[in-house]
Amino acid sequence: MSARKGGLGRGLGALIPTSEPVQLTKSVAGVEVEVANLKEVLISQISPNPRQPRTVFDEEALNELITSIKEVGILQPPVVRNVGGAGSGKYELVMGERRFRAAKAAGLTQIPVIIRQTPDDQLLREALLENIHRSQLNALEEGAAYSQLLNDFNYTHDELALRIGRSRPHISNTLRLLQLPPTVQRRVAAGVLSAGHARALLSLEGEAAMEKLAARIVAEGLSVRATEEIVSMGSKASKPAKNKKVKPRNVELEEIGNQLGDHLDTRVTVEMGSGKSNGKLIIEFASGADLQRIIKEIRGEKWKN
Repeated sequence: MSARKGGLGRGLGALIPTSEPVQLTKSVAGVEVEVANLKEVLISQISPNPRQPRTVFDEEALNELITSIKEVGILQPPVVRNVGGAGSGKYELVMGERRFRAAKAAGLTQIPVIIRQTPDDQLLREALLENIHRSQLNALEEGAAYSQLLNDFNYTHDELALRIGRSRPHISNTLRLLQLPPTVQRRVAAGVLSAGHARALLSLEGEAAMEKLAARIVAEGLSVRATEEIVSMGSKASKPAKNKKVKPRNVELEEIGNQLGDHLDTRVTVEMGSGKSNGKLIIEFASGADLQRIIKEIRGEKWKN
């Protein structure tokens, strides 16, 4: 695949250039086939899909998306097709009705889109994946790109992991960043907060708590480890105090817990017992489904959402 006329920049949505379109091509039997154009177009040039089966959209979710678009822009561009012939400047939505509505409600006059030039879904999704793989993405853009490939183009987590050479836990961890409040997402997109900071913030309850600690991280220059300790202390402070002797930190066990946590995509704690050789391994899970995912991960079985 090649990207002509300037290159894509970074990602799917925030990464589409505002001037000349970028052409995505895919080599088929030794011949370069144009599969899509990536560019920004006026919202007034786009018409809804008359065959859209979904007529009712969750108002709360739509409002959340509007807020997100105002803060960080459109990270997952709608997919459109040309109507009225080449060069007509008219497009019809193929995917992304909710994003299109939210962009209009947010007051945007133009948005990034993927203009598909082929009816071959497989060809299009492979070309997009190759482009993402070559681009320099920040963590938030990477998560948005993964989400769009999973939801719009029907990739599975396992397919993504295999095609981009990343672990499945890495993909899951990156996708979780999209759950951050929009103001925190903006800091991640700007590079002010790292992915490690962002993952630690996700352990807090409530957007206000995440936003407050995010501001403190920036103001005080807190490290990821310091952020994790603050989050951990906050969760313990909410529980009744006990007259319990505080155990000294064991950096080696903490590192083992972090490595296991990264592999299983959850918080893992390793604690030594009263003896020198016994102890306990604590693996946290968010739900029954999350527990089943972790069990399958430990067993080395494939897991699909």
